[in-house]
Amino acid sequence: MIDKIGRLRSIHDAIGHVTSIFPSDTNLTCTFTAHANAHTWSTWAEIVDSVGTKLSAAFATSPGHITSIVIETVSDNTALYMYEIAWGAAKNLVTSGRFAGSGKFQAAHIQDRFWAPNFPAGQLTYYQMKTDKAVADTCTVHLRYHSH
Repeated sequence: MIDKIGRLRSIHDAIGHVTSIFPSDTNLTCTFTAHANAHTWSTWAEIVDSVGTKLSAAFATSPGHITSIVIETVSDNTALYMYEIAWGAAKNLVTSGRFAGSGKFQAAHIQDRFWAPNFPAGQLTYYQMKTDKAVADTCTVHLRYHSH
């Protein structure tokens, strides 16, 4: 019975929770940078905002989930972008996505929503990115997350 109660609590948490936004204020940004070679993943980099605050600080003492990523700006509207988000030294993948600049298709895709595996407490969070262009394109993003 206890196992069933634990599962019900997990389901309840998945359905009803308050999300937070990273970066946490309008004067802050979070930039992902692609590799300078086309179709090549960048090296894994910690997810930080423009003043160095780490997304992993949100999960320092409690595990949590990222529930969406919103693409705010891109450096090249004609590029296709791909990203991956992971946690820990082993780079345990939690989600990946693909989007295009607004000049690539009629309507650019700007938000990915997902129910990714949780980040364990105390683990660092990372991203890597690539594009179809031979330049280190960038995008600014914000992420919605919640902790347990």
